[in-house]
Amino acid sequence: MLAIRFGRRRDLLFGLTGGMVVGLALLDLLPEALEHGARSHGEEVIFLTLTAGIALYLLLHRLPVGGSAGRLSLIAHSMMDGLGIGLAFQISDATGWLVAIAVLAHDMADGANMVALSALSAAPRSLHRWLLANAAAPLAGVALGQAMRIDMAQIALLLALFAGGFLYIGASELLPRSRAGASGPVAGMASVIGIGLMAVVVHLAQ
Repeated sequence: MLAIRFGRRRDLLFGLTGGMVVGLALLDLLPEALEHGARSHGEEVIFLTLTAGIALYLLLHRLPVGGSAGRLSLIAHSMMDGLGIGLAFQISDATGWLVAIAVLAHDMADGANMVALSALSAAPRSLHRWLLANAAAPLAGVALGQAMRIDMAQIALLLALFAGGFLYIGASELLPRSRAGASGPVAGMASVIGIGLMAVVVHLAQ
């Protein structure tokens, strides 16, 4: 809805959310993965899983982006984000809420993408239905993540995988779009603020 109302300043939305998801990956998910998985798997495996997460999300974002295929891929992606929330709550409430905050920020950008795709290829009256489906998808993912019971060593690998995905989303998708949409330092400052906000939230949650 923000993307619909303030469509001309999506550069700030992309910049802020890009900073937040990069901050989450580097300041919380990766440290948590190393803390809970380095002893069982070794640091090399954690970083290899991080790299696999980057590669997986790279492939996902190369799926067709036009018409219904693109909108359905965004919904599937949002459901995976919700799965990350559900699994993170198995570590601790603090980690779960941190991931939830970052997913909420990232899904705001996904909503902006949904608006852009729907404006190009869908009837205006269907736009709100697509937005509703995209907003409901993480809730389904959370329910699935809560239903799955896995041990901490496996969760560490999943956190590393999601950390890689968030790094890719932030560094390769959101921040370049922010830069492309604005000239000057304003969008860059929004990204720095996003990282700073996540640093503060991580600190308060500890």
